[in-house]
Amino acid sequence: MIWEPSPNADERDGPVSMLVMHYTGMPTARSAIDLLTSPRSKVSAHYVVDEDGAVYRLVAETRRAWHAGLSCWRGRRMLNDASVGIEIVNPGHEWGYRPFPPAQMRAVLELSQGILARHGIEARNVVAHSDIAPNRKQDPGELFDWPWLAAHGVGIWTEGFGPPGDLRADLAAIGYDMELAEKDVILAFQRHFLPTHLSGLADAPTVRRAAALRGLVDGAGNRP
Repeated sequence: MIWEPSPNADERDGPVSMLVMHYTGMPTARSAIDLLTSPRSKVSAHYVVDEDGAVYRLVAETRRAWHAGLSCWRGRRMLNDASVGIEIVNPGHEWGYRPFPPAQMRAVLELSQGILARHGIEARNVVAHSDIAPNRKQDPGELFDWPWLAAHGVGIWTEGFGPPGDLRADLAAIGYDMELAEKDVILAFQRHFLPTHLSGLADAPTVRRAAALRGLVDGAGNRP
């Protein structure tokens, strides 16, 4: 692990209960690290994971990094205080979005497993930046391998489809902020849990996948 300290951090007010995945959305790893460590930027994350698997630590987990911004999950807002943030190097949708290499995903997995173990984070609280800020963000996006991570104990996933239910109620139960525009929330849900179907619509696959996922988080599958 490579130490690249960022001054953009302060004291936490409580325990860590969430892990937030981002992509850097910048042309290079260096440009992202430079931004995240610049005192002028007022942004940071705890870790950056490069495409070759190199891991950079910017902020100690005991401190609050500034990565989530205006955010909400399961009724809690302004999530910097309760979360660890991982920035995963990828140009993003603006600079040439591409798949995340295997070496990078393995490093994300190992790093995440340690974070979950240290803080006892529930599987349902391993989220995308787009999950907690669907009106502003789309990272880490539909190419991020959530199923593989969940198969190795990081986050939740289902290939199932439940009986049609109340989509808004199901999305709220999963954790989404339903005070935001419904299309934004649906797209965020699809990017994470139905990534080959980015319709932005409350259509049958989306309604049925949300029902299945609600059943998972309401049951025994909500913990690592």
